[in-house]
Amino acid sequence: MTLLEHLHEVRSRVLRAAIALALGTVVGYLVFPAVLELLLDPFCRAQAVLRPELSDCNLVALRPLEAFSARMKTSVVIGLFVGGPVIFYQLWRFITPGLTRRERRLALPFVLLSQVMFAVGLVFAYVVIPQGLRILLGMAGDRVETFLSVEEYLSFFLTTSVAFGLVFELPLVLIFLSLVGVVSCASLRRARPYAMVAIVVVAAIITPTTDAITLLLMAGPMALFYELSILAAWVIERRRRRR
Repeated sequence: MTLLEHLHEVRSRVLRAAIALALGTVVGYLVFPAVLELLLDPFCRAQAVLRPELSDCNLVALRPLEAFSARMKTSVVIGLFVGGPVIFYQLWRFITPGLTRRERRLALPFVLLSQVMFAVGLVFAYVVIPQGLRILLGMAGDRVETFLSVEEYLSFFLTTSVAFGLVFELPLVLIFLSLVGVVSCASLRRARPYAMVAIVVVAAIITPTTDAITLLLMAGPMALFYELSILAAWVIERRRRRR
């Protein structure tokens, strides 16, 4: 393909991915009221422990456009998840011509698994966020009442959830690189000290808050996944030697 043909290919793939994101965002905008109830559940559970005397756990809007902004941000995140299969498929179709036959055979299952692992990361975030919220909101003691704005809470929740979803993609990336021979078990072991430092730095960057608890909740799974990737690379190399 010529340069212009490559640019045309990029434009068509990006356009299709953008359409999928736009349609997913529309779906997210329509289902926002139901999704908001689901997103509020971690805050309500934390509030029930800290302030059991309260009968509700409503959020507040501090600016006229805050409610609309929060709804749009949530809709875009839902759109990314709904349109994710199409977006990943367009990416896969674009890089397929540059892969070998064996790499193409491996790429599609990993694209599908990436959606599964991203969803698992979201579920994990949904489980741990209430625990983190209860600790964070209770640090100041009983004399401090916390009133969260809808945009602040949803930004915290969605950013943390997406970050966890991306973290759960780490083992897939390393295992894929091991299968195609880019990395090995020995190289991953040698890079372990540097990887652990990088994991803490990355966790600190993508963590939406500055507290150590959220950072540890983010860095812990990443370190565990790195160790599991070393084990997976060892199994892959052992099977390769047997063949």
